[in-house]
Amino acid sequence: MSSELLLNVTPQETRVALVENGALQEVYIERSRRRGLVGNIYQGRVSRVLPGMEAAFVDIGLDRAAFLHASDLRDIHQDDLPPSSETLHPPAISSVLQEGQHLLVQVTKDPLGSKGARLTTHLSVPSRYLVLVPGGNSIGVSTRIEGDVERQRLRDLVQSLSSVCEEAHGFIVRTAAEDAGEEDLRRDIHYLQRLWRTIRERASSAPAGSLVYSDLPLTLRVLRDLANEEIAQILVDSRETLQLVTEFAARYVPEMSERIEHYAGERPIFDLHGVEDEIQKALDRKVQLKSGGHLVIDQTESMTTVDVNTGAFVGHRNLEETILKTNLEAAQAIARQLRLRNLGGIIIIDFIDMKEEGHRTQVLRALEKALDRDHTRSQVCEVSSLGLVEMTRKRTRESLEHILCEPCPTCVGRGLLKSAETVCYEMFREILREARQFDARELLVLAAQEVVDMLLDEESSSLAELQEFIGVPIRLQVEQLYTQEQFDVVPL
Repeated sequence: MSSELLLNVTPQETRVALVENGALQEVYIERSRRRGLVGNIYQGRVSRVLPGMEAAFVDIGLDRAAFLHASDLRDIHQDDLPPSSETLHPPAISSVLQEGQHLLVQVTKDPLGSKGARLTTHLSVPSRYLVLVPGGNSIGVSTRIEGDVERQRLRDLVQSLSSVCEEAHGFIVRTAAEDAGEEDLRRDIHYLQRLWRTIRERASSAPAGSLVYSDLPLTLRVLRDLANEEIAQILVDSRETLQLVTEFAARYVPEMSERIEHYAGERPIFDLHGVEDEIQKALDRKVQLKSGGHLVIDQTESMTTVDVNTGAFVGHRNLEETILKTNLEAAQAIARQLRLRNLGGIIIIDFIDMKEEGHRTQVLRALEKALDRDHTRSQVCEVSSLGLVEMTRKRTRESLEHILCEPCPTCVGRGLLKSAETVCYEMFREILREARQFDARELLVLAAQEVVDMLLDEESSSLAELQEFIGVPIRLQVEQLYTQEQFDVVPL
């Protein structure tokens, strides 16, 4: 499968698109005023300990305090625990942390909505092939490296290379390390050892709430994390960024150097590959399928729901075959939309009901296979008794919708407005309250055009009856700046 990385860079924003076989699969966006925090290490100060939640809030210099759960504190006093202690039952958080205490923490999830950043004290520092785990003593290997022989080779090689280092640390072998040579891994280990010493020195003198280590900028991070043998081309539309990316590749990813090119065309690089149109489509609730069916995707703070519909697709044979074909196509589209929109957390998929067990299994396996290419870890459960597929996808950064959009100021994120009829009846009740409270000669009603039109047309008789009942004239005035839900009743 041929893939391309497209880097669109401006002073305000960096955007990276991963295109596979001409279809956009993933989009990464980083803005100069709001960079992602995942991977950053801070010198934090405990601002509040919550024994009832086995958690604490930690000040790391952001607008909102970050959240640290007890399960992320297991390594802090691990050396103090007796050998027989079970790490499955960490000590109570109140016995480990006190308010005002300083500790080194790393961000695992960006702030999302009303929630602050999520923290851990299990620090890790990544490079091209390895992840250093300070103070650890084990060697892990990415589950995406499937061959047992290769997994054992990498584990033994890293164990041997790290054993001669001055400091003992744990390492995780990344997927990119598959088939990597001894010299590549040795270079990575030395680089990570030096980097960790620098981080530790900075932390020793850093005040509370200060940044100690920041991960690479997006342009270099995608080269480190995404570049592999399937990437046939990396196009960069900025000469300054091209030089930065080229120098980084020559040092850390030399096999990608020849694939990096400067895009100098007059047409914007994202327009040329249809990325802009795909981004706009990814903000819609409805996703059309080629067969005529469609998906409806709704994102909430706690979960995302995906509803599959046959739509205009009527099939050619029988109902079960029509449903199976739609669900199989939907499985492919859902996996792509999860990557493209970067949807995480709990995801509930409502496939069209299938009577045959074999068909349900076929659709579930198709979904799992389509998710295999996803760089983000996910877990799919079996079809529930209600015919729903429940799955989770690791959420670390904000979704595409949260990055590009904000709640509608008119409906405040509800996605619905009160009808003009509902607003009229609310207005009638407010007029009664105002008439009883104030001795007014006249009542002035300010409302949106749609509401005033309804008062003068369909509700004109109701308005006349109300005016006669209160014995006070009611004057209507259109307020162009009001939304359909807004109105004011002013006694004169």
